[in-house]
Amino acid sequence: MNIHAVKAIFMFEMARFFRTLAQSLISPVLSTSLYFVVFGAAIGSRIDQVEGVSYGAFIVPGLIMLSVITQAISNASFGIYFPKFIGTTYELFSAPVNFLEIVAGYAGAAATKALLIGLIILGTSFLFVEVSIAHPLAMITFLVLTCISFSLMGFIIGIWAGSFEQLQLVPLLVVTPLVFLGGAFYSITMLPPVWQVISLFNPVVYLISGFRWSFFDTSDLPVVLSLFAIGGFTLLCLAVIGWIFKTGWRLRQ
Repeated sequence: MNIHAVKAIFMFEMARFFRTLAQSLISPVLSTSLYFVVFGAAIGSRIDQVEGVSYGAFIVPGLIMLSVITQAISNASFGIYFPKFIGTTYELFSAPVNFLEIVAGYAGAAATKALLIGLIILGTSFLFVEVSIAHPLAMITFLVLTCISFSLMGFIIGIWAGSFEQLQLVPLLVVTPLVFLGGAFYSITMLPPVWQVISLFNPVVYLISGFRWSFFDTSDLPVVLSLFAIGGFTLLCLAVIGWIFKTGWRLRQ
């Protein structure tokens, strides 16, 4: 493992993050604060509790997941797409680094950014509602795995995208709806039986369910199933990235 190469890519991506701090950090925190105001205050005043938890606190894990997933994907996809767009990936691919080191640098930086944003949003939530964390270690585990897996997914999207419009296509039309329909603002047990079954085909349901369990010791699905889901998704993304670098698909365009 070429640690110097990984560090160089990682530090370059993190420097870009801090150069655009208002867009990268302040914007998602403000957006999440608005969610707390609208859902926590307006709707929460009409909904007493969900699964024994106040509605304002109940939506905290879902809001964190929403921000973490979208930020991990956008940071990783833009991080690899922009060098491809301006043609500097040729210099990267001709350097003495393998694909694991390239992925570790770009996806690692994106995951770090998303993790930082997730922790800041968690801290922000304490300003609006009373939140308790029943299983802190499990919470960090789910958060880190989610950051890594969706950063890998973002890396794949960045390689696939042929334009800036395509770069936003999957996050806007696929990922965000899956998060909203994945129980971010409600429990799937509140749905009719037919829709509960349909929701089981949404992979985000397993992430939010396991993450919510780490907060309130209650979940819609078995926690082990949630861990298997996020672990399997991470391995699938790694396999796809390995295939991309092996075949050169989209790398030379």
